[in-house]
Amino acid sequence: MCLAIPGEIVEIMPDRPVATVDVTGVRRAVNTALLDGERLAAGDWVLIHVGFAMSKIDEDEARATLALLEGLGEAYDDEIDALRESRID
Repeated sequence: MCLAIPGEIVEIMPDRPVATVDVTGVRRAVNTALLDGERLAAGDWVLIHVGFAMSKIDEDEARATLALLEGLGEAYDDEIDALRESRID
């Protein structure tokens, strides 16, 4: 199963299309190139899949999605574990 997980942008890198996001306490760099033209800032929420921010969402949608995903159990836990181990250089 493939999941897109909401993450809150913590920092935008000024020199490349990368943002640091926080997903339930896990901070990772994600590629924001697919959101080119979208105005992004710290505090914004994005849906993340395989290291890419796929879309910008509002905080209510992010929180509701996180609650739903947490209810999935193992599939969600696997996705968070994969995010913990991921890295964009």
